[in-house]
Amino acid sequence: MKILITGYSGFIGSYLQKKLEKTEHELILVDIANGTNICDWQQVKQYEGMDVIVHLANLSFVPASYEQPKRFYETNYLSTLNMLELCRLNNAKMVFFSSYIYGHPQYQPIDENHPTQAFNPYAQTKVICESLCEGYNRDFKVPITIFRPFNIYGTGQNPDFLIPSIIQQAKTGKIVVKDDRPKRDYIHVEDIVDAIITAIETENVDKSIQKYNLGSGLSYSVKEIVDMVRELFDTEIEYICTHEIRPNDVMDTIADISKIQNELHWKPSISILEGLTKMVSE
Repeated sequence: MKILITGYSGFIGSYLQKKLEKTEHELILVDIANGTNICDWQQVKQYEGMDVIVHLANLSFVPASYEQPKRFYETNYLSTLNMLELCRLNNAKMVFFSSYIYGHPQYQPIDENHPTQAFNPYAQTKVICESLCEGYNRDFKVPITIFRPFNIYGTGQNPDFLIPSIIQQAKTGKIVVKDDRPKRDYIHVEDIVDAIITAIETENVDKSIQKYNLGSGLSYSVKEIVDMVRELFDTEIEYICTHEIRPNDVMDTIADISKIQNELHWKPSISILEGLTKMVSE
């Protein structure tokens, strides 16, 4: 197949590109890194003949979405709109990368039917973009797979995110965190890539829109992550929790991944301990 990937130079995109390059698929790599602004229709309308578009490019760092909301809304909305329009014109299918958009869970584990609730500007852009996907599927029968990843981690992630930050601090001999209570469902980037490739290679005969959680079905607290990381080092590592509580923080998230297991026959293969070990050793 001919596959267009946006955001190929990013965290997930770089892993996906490497894995797909080992297959027979033809790749079209589109990113601001190679001079293409996918928010500009004049720059992207030239692309044609693709069978699948994997749309990964977006602004995603939550604190920055509070500082630059207009940039987040424009970038994430316009890039998604342009990729959907390319799908419509080329009879291609879309693999759209959303986010955790469930807010404070009403029940656990969280399935795809759980009410969505944007709780920051970044999550709001994803809710809007999912709605845009629904419109293109309803009105133009663009086949769409939407992934809702919980907490992604892995080597090469932005060092501002929790797990890379903890590992980087551990290397200095001292880990400081603000609140070590919140629990999250962590999913390794390599498992994410396997799910994307499964979606690419699964034929969507009825041209439907499908939404899938990506997680492990298990949750770990910040303190549990810290303890696991400390165990992976030979030296004694000091640990401090300052107990700074983030307002409105979600205290626990567990993904129900039964839908993707049943329909796409995907399940994660890298445990949290294995994933942390890989990051520490690399």
